[in-house]
Amino acid sequence: MRNKSRLLPSRRRFIASSTAVVASTALAKTSCSLASSDNSSKREGIFGFSKPFAGYSPEDTADMVAEIGWDGIECPVRKHHTHIDPERVEEMLPKMAEALKKRDKKIAIVSTDITHVDPMAERILKTIASLGIKRYRFGFKHYSKDRSIEQTVKEFGAQLKDLSALNAELGLQGGYQNHSGSNYIGGPIWDLWLMMKDLDAATVGICWDIGQAMIEGGLSWPTQARLTRNLWVAVHVKDFVWKRTEKRGWQPEWCRLGEGRITEQFYENLKATRYSGPISQHHEHLKAGMPHKDLVNELKMDFEALKTRLA
Repeated sequence: MRNKSRLLPSRRRFIASSTAVVASTALAKTSCSLASSDNSSKREGIFGFSKPFAGYSPEDTADMVAEIGWDGIECPVRKHHTHIDPERVEEMLPKMAEALKKRDKKIAIVSTDITHVDPMAERILKTIASLGIKRYRFGFKHYSKDRSIEQTVKEFGAQLKDLSALNAELGLQGGYQNHSGSNYIGGPIWDLWLMMKDLDAATVGICWDIGQAMIEGGLSWPTQARLTRNLWVAVHVKDFVWKRTEKRGWQPEWCRLGEGRITEQFYENLKATRYSGPISQHHEHLKAGMPHKDLVNELKMDFEALKTRLA
């Protein structure tokens, strides 16, 4: 838990914080407000989650992004499945941003392990802010058997409140990705809404993952989207099918975009809103160690399928 004394700002810090709040509030109004209109020309763009090619250098990453046609990347800076080691964030994140900028691309979101304020979180977030990146993704949290659901929601909600205060100081917006699974905070989605409903959406919100939402929500995902859509920091898109397994029964299996359960209703609903933040293409169906040419072809196929549905 963050030391409360640090949340009592000096005059200089208060002024900086107020300025950041104004800027980030404008950001939230741009990316989260809703109305019935085609907003495709105003979207920030389509970005690729760079986890599948995390071993690539900044220059090779930027070349690949340009080859595929994305507007940039969602870049993981975390301990596992990462593109940049958190310990080297001050050194490597600027190099990644610069390599992309040379090709007129950018980092739209930084994926992190951050779930509370600590020295490492501050290092990462200050680096993100210094580069003009406005959004990042939180790390995951889980429910445990030795704590009640109510207690867990209350405790993590308090941590998000601290993060909201730090984000306001830095002009950042953090998003928690909803995730399928029996013990994931954010699986039911209503739990995230309870934790965030009284916080400033310009500083804390949800990275809305339609694949994960549909696995957990089935037919009710439109209600969950309606509940949370004013909190969307980013929209993650990936597809899946249900597959019957011998030992575990029916299980979701990730697949190419457009070949699974994600319905046209999702895309039509998204196009009917004023959501203009980043849309991040995720690709969990890819096999590890794919040759570069095959990897690029698969990513291009998903990108074309996504562009077609968003047109």
